[in-house]
This record gives sequence, C-alpha cells and structure tokens, in this order.
Amino acid sequence: MKRTRVPSVVPSERPTAGPSPAGAPATLASEGGDAWTRAEQSRAPQARAPRPRVPRAVVALAVLGLTAVGVVGCSSSGSTPGASGAGASGGSSGTSAAGGPSSTDTASNGAATVLQPLPTAVPADLQPYYGQKLSWHGCDSGFQCTTFKVPLDYDHPGAAGGGDLTLSVVRKQASGQGVPRIGSLLVNPGGPGGSAVDYAEYAAMTYPAVVRAAYDIVGVDPRGVDRSAPVQCLTDPQMDAYTQVNTTPTTQAGVNALVAADKAFAQACEKQSGKLLNHVSTVESARDMDVLRALLGDDKLHYLGKSYGTFLGATYAGLFPSRVGTMVLDGAMNPSLSAQQLNAQQAGGFQVAFDAFAADCVKRPGCALGNGTVAQANQKLDAFFKSLDAKPLPTGDPRKLNEALGMTGVISAMYDPSEWPDLRLALADATNNGNGKELLALSDQYYERDSSGHYQNLMYANAAVNCLDMPAAATTPAQVQQQLPTYEKSSPQFGASLAWGGLTCAYWPVKATGSPHVIPAKGAAPILVVGTTRDPATPYAWAQGLAQQLDTGTLLTFDGDGHTAYARDPGGSACIDEAVNNYLLQGTVPAKGTVCR
Repeated sequence: MKRTRVPSVVPSERPTAGPSPAGAPATLASEGGDAWTRAEQSRAPQARAPRPRVPRAVVALAVLGLTAVGVVGCSSSGSTPGASGAGASGGSSGTSAAGGPSSTDTASNGAATVLQPLPTAVPADLQPYYGQKLSWHGCDSGFQCTTFKVPLDYDHPGAAGGGDLTLSVVRKQASGQGVPRIGSLLVNPGGPGGSAVDYAEYAAMTYPAVVRAAYDIVGVDPRGVDRSAPVQCLTDPQMDAYTQVNTTPTTQAGVNALVAADKAFAQACEKQSGKLLNHVSTVESARDMDVLRALLGDDKLHYLGKSYGTFLGATYAGLFPSRVGTMVLDGAMNPSLSAQQLNAQQAGGFQVAFDAFAADCVKRPGCALGNGTVAQANQKLDAFFKSLDAKPLPTGDPRKLNEALGMTGVISAMYDPSEWPDLRLALADATNNGNGKELLALSDQYYERDSSGHYQNLMYANAAVNCLDMPAAATTPAQVQQQLPTYEKSSPQFGASLAWGGLTCAYWPVKATGSPHVIPAKGAAPILVVGTTRDPATPYAWAQGLAQQLDTGTLLTFDGDGHTAYARDPGGSACIDEAVNNYLLQGTVPAKGTVCR
C-alpha cells in the first residue's frame, strides 16, 4: 500500500448523518434486522469530531505477510459480469532498460477469460437506485457531502438480497475559472481500502488548477471502506498483535503461529462483518460507480484512479464501455494475472525500488547500509532484519520493533523517494542507537495506525476485497514452501514475506467469486494508462499489460521512481502532468511511446 507524503490538509470530518436522499423512491429496501445489518446501521455516517488525516495517493497494498493480502485482478459477483473466451497469451519474462520488467513480462495471462459488458439498459429492478435524488449539504470547509443507496446484492436487489448499503460521497464543485465545466471527475486512491472521500479532498486542493476549474472533484468511499458500510475485523490491541506476527517463519512453530493468526483474522472479520463479506467485490463497486454517475447527472463517467483504483476503473470500462468519458489509470494493475503472479512480481517491484534507494544511500555519509555496493547494502539489510528477529529494538512504545514491523517500515518508504531521507534516518537510528522508534512510525503509517493506537479499516477492507476478487495465491503452508524459490528470485529481501502473505485468503470465510480476466472494454472512448518504470507496488509491466488489453488504451510512461506519477508533489513530472491535463480537458491522448522524465 502506498503512503506518499503530501502536505497535511484541513482535518477531514466524516459526513454528517442526515435523512435518506431527498426523493429516494420508497421502494428502496431498508436494512433488515440481522446482526450484519444492525451493525451497518450503527456505522452509518454520523456527526463526529474531525480526525486529522494526511490523504495519500495510496495504494496497491503490498503483501506484507499477514494483513496486506496483495493486489489482485478482476472479479465477478454472482452472474453479474459474463466472462467468456480465451485471454491473450502470456509472454516470457524480461527486464527493461529502465530497470523494471519489460512488456513481455506477462502482458496477460493465458488462463484469463474476458470480462464482458453488461446490458446498456438499466434493469427494472435497479431503476429505483438510478432514480434517487442526491441531497447535498456543506461539510469539511467548502466541500459538499451526501449519501446514496445501492443494493447489497445486485443479483437480488432490495429486501430479497439482504437490503441496501449507504455509500458516502464528497465533492468540490468546479471553480469554473476560465474554462467551461466538463462534469464530475471521480477519483480513487487505491487499496483496496483507501478512502476516496479523503483523497478527493486532497485532490480538490492539489490537482492542477486547470483540472479543478473544469471538473467537480468527487470521491465515494467504495462499499466496505471507511464511511461506506466499513468491513470490521479486529480490535486495536488485536491488530497490534497481528502486525507483529513473524511473516518469514523458518520453523514449524513459526508456521503454526502464522496460520493461527491468519485464521483468527478471518474468523474475526466474519463475526464482525457477516454477509457484507460476500458483497465487496470490485465488480460491485464498479456498478456502484455507475449508479453515482447517473445520480450526478453525467452521461459519461470521468475517472482518475491510482494503483488498485486502476483495476476499479478498468473494471468499470469493461462492464460499461459505452459510458466511459475520460479515464486515467495511473500505477496500473494487470487484471489478467493470478494472485501468485501478482504477488511474486510485486516482490520484484519492491526489490527494484529498494535497490534504487540503496544506490542513493551508499553514496551518502553515514548510510546505515554502508558505503559499498548495492549488493553489500542488501546484505546489511538482511543482517539487520535477522537481528530484529533475534532481539527486537525498544521504541518508546509498548511494542518493540521486530522483523515484521521493521520490514513493513522499510517497505512503506519505498512508495515515494521523498520518504527516503526518513528511511535513512530511521535505519541509522536503529543500527547506531538501538532505537526502533522511527521505523515503527513508518510501519504505523503503512497500517494507518494513529497516535492513539487506533487503526482505520484499510487493512480489513483490503483483505475482504482481495479475497473475494481472486482465489488465494496459496492454500497451504506446503504450497508456500514450493513457491518460495520464485518469490525469493524476484526479491531476496522481501520475497519470503510476500509469499507467506499469500496464505491470508486461504482461510477466508467467503469463497472467491472472481478470477483473472482480460478487460478489452471494446467501444470505450480512449483510455490513458500511466506507468512508472521503477514503481515498487505496481510494476511497470502491469501498466504495459493493461494498456495492451484495453481496446482503446494508450500507455504514458514515467521513467522514474515511486508509486504512481500524476500530480505528485514533491517528485512529480511536469511532462506527465501536462499530458494528463491535456487528455482530461481535451480528450486527446499523448503520442504512442511517449516517455516522460
């Protein structure tokens, strides 16, 4: 998952509770009386004290052992998205001159089927949802908030399928300074599990002014996320313990402890979230976006998604190709790959990113990894992780910095080169002074743990969506052992942890409804895919693969470091921003083969 460092913005408030959207049809089913729906009602948006946040362009979650269960491909829900036919054949692996995997590295998976579009006409039983009227109210210092309803189960909308979900939305209206209004631009930071409401509030103040002038910036927390019927699992103390479980076990006792933790996590999610776990797939969230598109009064969906948000956007394009307006998919995922392929390739992405960090660090005085070669720096990091496993460091917190938390802290800083100085200082403080405080802070940033010890639901939603979208990368510890050489070849440093993280979904209480898909989205307007050559979380080859799948896809390349490319501050690219702005405002994609630096 990504935590790009951005300037702090005004504290975010959860949208205040209000009546059902004005004019909402009376035929919309109310929530029932079972345990899950009572819990969903209790979590409906309410007036709350502001919670300080730093919205981040997050986010394909890394498979760091337990809680981050990996980014996955396209899903189906029930009979919703038809999948048929054979996908394009995969390619051989390779390495690009820029340091990332080449376009021959699995452009698509030969086992993947094709995501078929839904009928263009809105079914009669969904028309009440498309006919709602949004009731906006002021919130969060100049923003507007509202809610709307969607069916828990699109195959059985209303009471027959378990009732409805209430989703929370925020928008900042177009400034209209010098340009005509185009429509609403839905944004999503990724995850799955990142709050699009928080990210929209960040984007509405930091995206280029020309884009904010032409578009209302809109964010909706997807089902299961934050303000929209959030998935719940562990208590905060339980989550503290969960994040500290050894994710690179070398003994049977260690394997048993990891398996027990994964099972307990899954059982807690089932107990706390119930039947919601059956209905948080990416396909369902894409269908929710189409309902919102209609309620906003837009004939076409204009969308900008980052990281996992690219998968959400591509899924929308596959289901509703004729309703695509402008669509930017930045830090793209390749939905045709299996969970194991995604996880192993992501391990390679983190290794590429760490090697770039190490190459920079060893040139600087006082680098905790020494002043030798990148290979020697990797050896020192490996020794450091082993020392944490043997003797965790004090942090000034009841939690000590063990190997699991230390590795998470290092991974957290890989998403953005602007965090490399923090990582250098944190490693130096740990190795020279025996103080793990700063690395623990980076780990907490990754997990969205605040200073009071409270976790947001990011990790819970991440597991719930991923485990529904894709079959588990591994189903038994023995299978992980068989996969380890592949992961460790991709990343000597992080491969083992990501391999063992593939077990999380093996014990999930809900069977996966999705599988790898190719998404051609035939008939869609031009779609812009943005890839960064040394992206740690969504390797460049994924952007190449997605752009090749999309019938109207165009790839824009950023030859650089970090996760995602558009509107990054610091470390952004004026070339990328200009190309994306031109596309959003004029619908013109950059020339084929455009590379920005």
